[in-house]
Amino acid sequence: MSNNNTALGVIAGTAIGAALGILFAPDRGSNTRQKIADQAVATKHSLEETALDLRDMAASTVATKRESLDTQIEHIVSDVSHKTEDVITTLEKKLSELKAKNKKLQKS
Repeated sequence: MSNNNTALGVIAGTAIGAALGILFAPDRGSNTRQKIADQAVATKHSLEETALDLRDMAASTVATKRESLDTQIEHIVSDVSHKTEDVITTLEKKLSELKAKNKKLQKS
């Protein structure tokens, strides 16, 4: 995100510097207005490109994070499934032991 702020700062600084340079340069009014209009169009295109780059970077980041999250969820579900099986197995053993003890108690 810092790179994006830096890029926007450079673009804004360039546009402001160019506009100030045009305004303070000795030239006819019509030429100055044309230069300002040209610079405005160039700045607009530059901002559009930066916005598109930011959009692409955001989309890429979201896609990467989504894949990472999906992978993590799969691992969690798998771990829970294995742990559930372990718990069921342990409970079945305990139940078997309790049934055996109950049989002994009923015989006595």
